[in-house]
Amino acid sequence: MNYADYGFIRLAAVAPVVAIGNPKRNAQRIIECIRDPDFADASLILFPELSISGYTCEDLFFNQSMIDQCEEALCQIASATDERIVVVGAPWRLKDGRLLNAGFVCQYGQVLGAVPKTSHPNYGEFYDKRWFVSGQGIEQCIEHPVLGEFVMAAEQLFALGESSFAIEICEDLWAPAPPSMSHVRAGAELIVNLSASNELVSKANYRRDLIRMASAQGVCAYLYAASGPTESTKDIVFGGHNMFAENGVLLQESERFNLAGSQIICEFDWQKLRHDRSKNGTFANSERPTPYRFNGKGTRATLKQLQRHFDSKPFVPGDELEFGERASEILKIQSTGLARRMMAAYSKTLILGVSGGLDSTLAFLVCLDALALLDKDRSALCAITLPGPATSEHTLDSARMLASSAGANLKEVRIDASVEQHLKDLSHGGEHDVVFENAQARERTQILFDLANQMDGIVVGTGDLSELALGWCTYNADQMSSYNVNASVPKTLVIYLVRWYATHRADKALSEALLRILDTPISPELVPAKDNANDEVAHHTESIIGPYELHDFFIYHYLRNGFNAEKIYALAQLAFKEKYDRGTIKKWLALFFKRFYMHQFKRTTLPSGPKVGSVSLSPRGDWRMPDEADASAILEHIESLS
Repeated sequence: MNYADYGFIRLAAVAPVVAIGNPKRNAQRIIECIRDPDFADASLILFPELSISGYTCEDLFFNQSMIDQCEEALCQIASATDERIVVVGAPWRLKDGRLLNAGFVCQYGQVLGAVPKTSHPNYGEFYDKRWFVSGQGIEQCIEHPVLGEFVMAAEQLFALGESSFAIEICEDLWAPAPPSMSHVRAGAELIVNLSASNELVSKANYRRDLIRMASAQGVCAYLYAASGPTESTKDIVFGGHNMFAENGVLLQESERFNLAGSQIICEFDWQKLRHDRSKNGTFANSERPTPYRFNGKGTRATLKQLQRHFDSKPFVPGDELEFGERASEILKIQSTGLARRMMAAYSKTLILGVSGGLDSTLAFLVCLDALALLDKDRSALCAITLPGPATSEHTLDSARMLASSAGANLKEVRIDASVEQHLKDLSHGGEHDVVFENAQARERTQILFDLANQMDGIVVGTGDLSELALGWCTYNADQMSSYNVNASVPKTLVIYLVRWYATHRADKALSEALLRILDTPISPELVPAKDNANDEVAHHTESIIGPYELHDFFIYHYLRNGFNAEKIYALAQLAFKEKYDRGTIKKWLALFFKRFYMHQFKRTTLPSGPKVGSVSLSPRGDWRMPDEADASAILEHIESLS
């Protein structure tokens, strides 16, 4: 498998040990890094600002011998390059005497282009303008016997596989109008920054945020290499802080203050970034700068393995503290949306069907929070459980425990007789078929809406994002409500939210009820067991449609990232390598796409509900798709995958 086929490009950022004012020695170390087997699959290797000379050379930059040595060292480094791109920093003196601080892009033994630093810090501990002039407006063609013919200019893009990158240097990122924002609008999907940012208390946090937000604003990947602690420490100390961010997420950083040097190896996904840019109307419609010079051939590397981690539960933060903050915010979004809808409808009550399952339990908790926001008593929640032909005593008891532990009233209405009469009116033969199942779901929905009319209330929906994606709901039954608080919460997140509530917000009685529900197999309970003497839940959802953790993985990467089935299949093998084999993943991936396409008509008529994350299937907001879309080509392609 070549992961480059799926849009991944490997990068490296290195802060090597520096010999200050010794370009020859620095070139040797840079060449050693280029030849290091650890970087063999890297398509681009980035070094810090003025890495050939050392950033802290001060007035040595005025010395002609230093400039000559840097030029010779640059020739040695360029000559050592092959199809991989190496970006290094060095001083460069123009023929008119102006001295530039520049980044040089080397490949195939030559320099493809050079980018001068535009903004030079000249405050506090910095006085770069003593030596260097701004590269703003400079565009010079340089002919060199060893380095070849190249252009020294800021407005340049460089080919990197099927993607492209551009350069900014240290302070350029900190400037009010960073060059990177022009570069990304010109087409750069990766920004590389050669830096010499020194260390101060809390500066590392600021630097992280700066790089993370630059990648978000530019909808790009951002690779940063900073000078290390072997630079001069006469007045300031450098940490060798290498970082990588992609569209607002800091994915990797190096340890700082390592006297032996520091490095990171990472991969960025240009296909994902291109998808994000196409969906972001503000970015897509922004003015494009012209002209920009484009350099290079875009040679694609072979990438047999990925170092990048893919979480098997992309909707659920792995960090406990982060998840606690996320859970609290999600519940606030849900409950605030419901409270506002209740106000708009002038409703006195909330009508909620409680089944003893996970989704209705989360909706129940949201209802409690919404009533608290409105300073209403919990008696304004009408929780109703509607046991039918397939309902187990286990889930019925769970519904009772849930209501009782929260101090809410629970109304019980059995639907066996009404369902039986309805099926009799249809001359139904009594088979446990889809008519039998849907009759129960529609009978429950009818009662909920009629009760809402009777009690001057609104019906709170419970169906989650995973069920909506798979069409695992009955049209004009549990698919419908007055307001669905779970509409953009996937099943894996529902589980974690209920567990978090049980651990951090519930008292002992409510916590016990929540944990009991969490331990119950997920089921619609629409088909009774043949022999249910042990009162077990018989109708197991995941044995029919597959594991929700797989489907949520598919949903995330299909809807959020726009990946095709083949790429999702490849990444799922990485994420679930310890749990599911290829055949299992392939089976459920095919079922996901089949059901997702077949059941769009159910999503076209969804009721309102709050968006809580970046993925939503609202037909008014995030997902518009024809009901008749044909999935056959996708299914044929999945069938061909090995």
